[in-house]
Amino acid sequence: MSDHAILSPSASSRWLVCTPSARMEEPYRDEKPGDAAEEGTLAHLLADTFIKYRLKRISKLDMDVIVKGVEAHRLYMPAMRKHVDDYVAYIFEQYNTALVHTNDAQLITEEKTDLRAYVPDGDGTVDVKIIADTTLRIIDLKFGKGVPVSAVENKQLMLYALGSYLEYNFMYDIQNVHMTIYQPRLDSVTNYIIPVADLLEWAESVVKPRAKLAFKGQGDFVAGDHCNFCKVKGTCRAVAEYNLELAKFEFAAAHQLTDLEISDILSRAEQFKSWLKGVEDQALHDAVNKGRKVPGYKVVMGKSNRKYSSEDKVAAALLSIGYTESDIYKPKALLGLQDLEGKTGKDEFAKFVAPLLIKPQGQPTLAPLTDERPEYSTKGAAQADFANVDLSEHLAAEQVKTIRQKSKKDTDVSNLF
Repeated sequence: MSDHAILSPSASSRWLVCTPSARMEEPYRDEKPGDAAEEGTLAHLLADTFIKYRLKRISKLDMDVIVKGVEAHRLYMPAMRKHVDDYVAYIFEQYNTALVHTNDAQLITEEKTDLRAYVPDGDGTVDVKIIADTTLRIIDLKFGKGVPVSAVENKQLMLYALGSYLEYNFMYDIQNVHMTIYQPRLDSVTNYIIPVADLLEWAESVVKPRAKLAFKGQGDFVAGDHCNFCKVKGTCRAVAEYNLELAKFEFAAAHQLTDLEISDILSRAEQFKSWLKGVEDQALHDAVNKGRKVPGYKVVMGKSNRKYSSEDKVAAALLSIGYTESDIYKPKALLGLQDLEGKTGKDEFAKFVAPLLIKPQGQPTLAPLTDERPEYSTKGAAQADFANVDLSEHLAAEQVKTIRQKSKKDTDVSNLF
């Protein structure tokens, strides 16, 4: 089994709760990964290559060939190299610390770990293991930049830790497992330590019975936050019923919603919108790829815009009949912030570009009380805006206005009678 098979560690936060979901997703597991997943694969390949080269497990020629191939990929940008270099430096910092305490500490990368003692046909590939006398370290690189992932009670890492412990406990007196998720594009490193006794108790009481049910496609459908990345959430009845509870809201008799009712609706709005999008995406996917017909709907071609088949040929044609380059080309324009940082790398961007950036005040937006940002104050905002206004021109204008009004009043002929 791999991380893309039936009971993958990467989806364990879902199938450990909603056990039938793994078999429900099975028809979709071999679909081509998107750009984000492919980008992550490139970053992992670079990291694994650099680590193995520093450990003298591959030659420089082998490393150069791999790096050249990655750099030629359409998704590669120089910032990836910087993020990976930082990650590799972090790995060796942890490894060197382990060597201080344990002379025969091991650093192992991209190794499959056997989970069949607890998960039917189960295994998974661990990014990095560092094994010393009493501590096993599991380090996972997450290259995505969208959703922060915490190592605290992370089921994927706990399964990796379980398999790794079973494999190496006879060589080392492992008492604790230290798990880390490293997300360089979000500047996030989170850690979680679990005693081996607690890990094994969880494996026996939770993983073994629920993995057995999941492998058979049995158990109850359970909807919740774990459904967000489920491939079949758009057609799952449990998810629909979970979200439609919002539509069944028992409102008070008054004609307007109370503040508490509005609060309750807002607290479920994101989950509800995610589900609606999942239904739409699932219907389109199945209609295009499986010929599924949804009553009242059909698949049509979306709007498209004309584009040049070749910008060079268009330019050559116009230049040949007398147009100049200034006639047909736009003025030079800087890349957007993210693209420019990707080109220059994080360090050079911070040194040369960041001091020249400005950050306008954001627009007010609703957020739950758990949000770390300070609460917006209309009074404070008005004072801040007023503090930035140069009053000299406004005062002069008011003075001119007063003089003109007085002059008009003094010369008004109606005052003569």
